[in-house]
Amino acid sequence: MTARMGTARLGPAERTAALTQMGAQELDVVVIGGGVVGAGVALDAATRGLSVGLLEARDFASGTSSRSSKLIHGGLRYLEQLNFDLVREALRERALLLQRIAPHLVRPVPFLLPLTHVGWERPYVGAGLVMYDSLGFSFGSTRGVPGHRHLSRGRALRIAPSLRRAAFSGAVQYWDAQVDDARYVMTMLRTASSYGAHVASRAQVVGFLREGERVTGVRVRDLEAGTEMDVRARQVVNATGVWTDDIQELVGGRGQMHVRASKGIHLVVPRDRIHSLTGIILRTEKSVLFVIPWGRHWIIGTTDTRWDLDRAHPAASRSDIDYVLEHVNEVLSVPLTRDDVEGVYAGLRPLLSGESEETSKLSREHMVAHPVPGLVMVAGGKYTTYRVMAQDAVDAVAHGLDQRVPPSCTDRIPLAGAEGYQALWNSRQRLAQSSGLHVARIEHLLQRYGSMIDEVLALIEADPSLALPLAGADDYLRAEIVYAATHEGARHLNDVLARRTHISIETFHRGLGVVEEAAGLLAGPLEWDDEQVKREVEYYTKRVEAERLSQEQDTDQEADAIRLGAPDVVPVASPKNA
Repeated sequence: MTARMGTARLGPAERTAALTQMGAQELDVVVIGGGVVGAGVALDAATRGLSVGLLEARDFASGTSSRSSKLIHGGLRYLEQLNFDLVREALRERALLLQRIAPHLVRPVPFLLPLTHVGWERPYVGAGLVMYDSLGFSFGSTRGVPGHRHLSRGRALRIAPSLRRAAFSGAVQYWDAQVDDARYVMTMLRTASSYGAHVASRAQVVGFLREGERVTGVRVRDLEAGTEMDVRARQVVNATGVWTDDIQELVGGRGQMHVRASKGIHLVVPRDRIHSLTGIILRTEKSVLFVIPWGRHWIIGTTDTRWDLDRAHPAASRSDIDYVLEHVNEVLSVPLTRDDVEGVYAGLRPLLSGESEETSKLSREHMVAHPVPGLVMVAGGKYTTYRVMAQDAVDAVAHGLDQRVPPSCTDRIPLAGAEGYQALWNSRQRLAQSSGLHVARIEHLLQRYGSMIDEVLALIEADPSLALPLAGADDYLRAEIVYAATHEGARHLNDVLARRTHISIETFHRGLGVVEEAAGLLAGPLEWDDEQVKREVEYYTKRVEAERLSQEQDTDQEADAIRLGAPDVVPVASPKNA
C-alpha cells in the first residue's frame, strides 16, 4: 500500500492507474473535490486505513484553494468578533503546520499594524494581541512564531520606510504564517497517494449511484478521454466548496446546507515598489487589508463582496483593483498605480449562508451533514482549519460504516517532503556544491519541495539543460516545469503556470513570455503532438487576454462576461447538463 514518503508520483501513468483501480473495486470512501478540504479528507481517511478515491473535475486546487491570501492564521477579526474557539482552533493548526506537518511549505511572516488613534487604540490592540499570542499556546503546544511587540512611529519607519509618516502614530508588530496554497494541496494529495489513496484530476462526477435512498457511489466522466465509468463506494464525501449546492442538486432532494460565494481579489506588485522588512495589515470599513511579502513580490488583498456569477473563473473588475489600491495608498509615502500591478487574481470563499446579507458577516465555521445514507457533506471553514474539517468529515464517514475505524492521526503525519527537510536546509551549501546550482536556487527548491528536492535534482542530472532558468521567469528552473508533469499531476499549461508555479501572477507578461518554452518542456512527459502544443499555447494566451480585458471593466457583470470568452482547454459540463 505504501511507498516511501516522498516517492508518490502523480504523473499521467499514475492517473490512469488510479481511475482503473477506482473502477475495479468498491472503495470505503470516494471524495468529490480536489481542493484543500477534499485533499485533507483523502489523507485523513487513507491514514485511518480506509480505501480512498478522490475525483476533481478540473485541476487540483484550481478553485478557492489556489486563490487565497496564502496565509495560515488565527484571524484577528474573529477575535474582535469574540469567536475565541475559532481563533484558538486555527492557532493550534498554525503551530502544527509550522512545526510538524509541513515546515517546508509553511513559514512565519511578520505583520505591522499601524495605529492611527492616539490614546485608546494601542491598549485596545495590545490587549487583543496578548490574547492572540496566549491562545496560540493552547493545548500545551508552542506558538511556533515570536510574540507581538509595540513600536514607536520612528521604529516602525525603520522597518517599513515606505509608510507615510503622517498616516500613523505608532505600530504593533505580530507574527502569523504563510503558505503556497496550491502547492500545499498538491503535496497533501501526493502524501495521501503514498498511503494508498487513488487520486485523479479532470474526472468529473456527473451523477450518483443509488440503491433506494442510499448513495452507493458516483458516475464519473473522464474529461481527458471522454469516457464514463462507475465508482462504487460505501460512503461519498462532497467537499466541493462553492459548488456544494450543485452537488446537492445532483443527489436530489433538499440540501441541509447552503453555501454563498464571497469574492476576494488580490494584487501582486514587485517587492521594490514597497520598501519594508515586514508585512502590513490595515483596517478597512469592511474587513482588513494585508500587504504580504511573497518572494520578490508583495501580495495585497483582499476584498469581500457577494458573487453570484461564474464560479470557475471569478473575475476582478477595475472597481475591485481601484478599491485595493485606494486603501493601501492611504498609508504609503509613494502611492501605487495600476502600472505597478504585475498580477491580479480573484477567488471565492465558500461561506455558510445565514440570515445576514453581507458576506463579510457570514460564518467561516464549517458544517458536516449526512443528508442521505451514504453521503457526507462538508462546507464552510477556512484554509487554516482544513485538517479539522477533514477529521470531522471522516468521523461522519466512520459513523456510516459498519466497521471500527481508528481515530484521526493527521496531526502526527508529516506531508511528503517534510521529513529530513531541516537537515537538508542546514546542508544547503553542500547541496549547492554537489549539484552545481547556486545556494539561492537550492533554497528556492527546498522551500518548494522539501526533502523531495532529490527528485528534481535527478531530472537535472539526467538532462543538464533543465538546470537553466526559464527565459522570462527566471525564478523557476526548467526542471520544475517537467517535474510538475511527471510528479505533480499537472495536465495542462495553465496548471503549471498558474498553480505548480505562480508565473501567471508574478510576471508583468502574466506568463505569455514563457508559454512556448514551457509548452515544449511539457510536451514530452505529457505526450503532446505539435497540434496539442499549439492548442495549449492558444488557450493560455486567450485566458490571459480575457483576464486583462475583464480587469478594465467597471462592474462584475461586464468583467464576468469577458472572462467567459476564453473557454477552458478541457470543458467541464454544467451539473444540470451533466
